[in-house]
Amino acid sequence: MSLALNNIKNKPKNRKRVGRGNASGHGTYSCRGLKGQRSRSGGKGGLKLKGFKQNLLNMPKFAGMKTRFAKAQIVLLSTLDKNFSDGDKVTPGSLLKKGLIDTISKKVKILAHNEKDNITKKLEIIDCNISATAEEKIVKAGGRVVDVLDEKEDGTKQEKTK
Repeated sequence: MSLALNNIKNKPKNRKRVGRGNASGHGTYSCRGLKGQRSRSGGKGGLKLKGFKQNLLNMPKFAGMKTRFAKAQIVLLSTLDKNFSDGDKVTPGSLLKKGLIDTISKKVKILAHNEKDNITKKLEIIDCNISATAEEKIVKAGGRVVDVLDEKEDGTKQEKTK
């Protein structure tokens, strides 16, 4: 039989047999150390039964892993100034109609991009998250920020002005 690439096979390796006397070099404790759970038979435990979520949280992060929380959609003050007129109410629904956000199922956050990002119109911001700088600039321009909370028993919404 000649040696060729199509008939080369790996030679199966036998497992090292430990604990066959002290002369073998692996006797007495058989490479397991002295006491402890792992020195005894059945000592190497497998997967702990934690449930899927706990196993997922204990896995290391790797490239491409995404958070399970939806990120807020960002709207800048300068875009609000361009797209809304004086005295308008800015809600997630009105932002969706103007095409500034994709969906109303995700949260909306209004940001001031930098110190030069100003607003000149009086706007009423309703039910949107807002950064402290953006809120300060809106109030300075004469607008207000309203945070819609819970519905009351009679069906009206209870508002909280920041």
